[in-house]
Amino acid sequence: MHNPETVVHVEVITPREVPLGGPRAMTVRRTLPQRQRSLIGAWCFVDHYGPDDVAQSGGMLVPPHPHAGLQTVSWLFAGEVEHRDSSGAHAVVRPGEVNLMTAGHGVCHSEVSTSDTTQLHGVQLWVALPESAREVDRGFERHVTTPIDLGGAVLRVLLGTVAGFTSPVHTFSPILGAELVLVPGARINLYVDPSFEHGVLVDSGDVELAGTPLHRGELGYVGTGVSQLTLSDVGGEGARLVLLGGVPFGEEIVMWWNFVGRMHDDIVAMRGGWQSETDRFGQVEGYVGDPGRLPAPDLPHVTLRPRINAATANER
Repeated sequence: MHNPETVVHVEVITPREVPLGGPRAMTVRRTLPQRQRSLIGAWCFVDHYGPDDVAQSGGMLVPPHPHAGLQTVSWLFAGEVEHRDSSGAHAVVRPGEVNLMTAGHGVCHSEVSTSDTTQLHGVQLWVALPESAREVDRGFERHVTTPIDLGGAVLRVLLGTVAGFTSPVHTFSPILGAELVLVPGARINLYVDPSFEHGVLVDSGDVELAGTPLHRGELGYVGTGVSQLTLSDVGGEGARLVLLGGVPFGEEIVMWWNFVGRMHDDIVAMRGGWQSETDRFGQVEGYVGDPGRLPAPDLPHVTLRPRINAATANER
């Protein structure tokens, strides 16, 4: 177990800007996956976007597209997004509400910012499903989180357990997702599960994680064996963070486009099912737009290989 007086190694992951698919592509900042690190626990994908002026950016308009082998987690800081999926779910994603969609064998969904939205700001996260759950039925859950005053910070628990508070949303592996809002000048010590690895994504403000500076859009990674995370607002204006964690994912994954498999042939089958419009992914009812569905990109002319994480100093 980590002694608070020892040095905690923090790996800083900087984002890369990528367009989110569709005819009116919005730009997002992606910190996972990266060449240096593919997963944090079962978390395999982290997109951070906004705050965007919808009048200029056009907002979010993502036609029906597929997923398999994963769960998606939508979390907003501002704005609203209308969600429709082939499980029959139709919901408006709002700030303070965690929305989790389970793809399993296959699901498709659309995401469109509402007409009332003037500013769009949030994160889109994916969780890789373990082998035991890869073929589960598609589904959708939503949960209105409760703000918890920690003294110097306000906590909202999306998934898992932290600071003695547990989310009721179901996951298939031990993971943690939470929002932390630090008051100006705050310094907090957050006790965490030492069997987890953790990541801290900075949405706003300038902070230090275990003494390592992190700026807006950056993600600080800490390996297993650490039982306490020290978070400080050093910018003096407060900060908002997204905390992710989980037991290291012990399975190799192949991740391409919107799919998570174990080998190249899994991805080929998923893509083929979507392109052939089989019932594997179902249909989104009620979506109106052109195009009516996103086609899959071409597969690369190489065999897709599993992603492997490097260890950090805390894990060696």
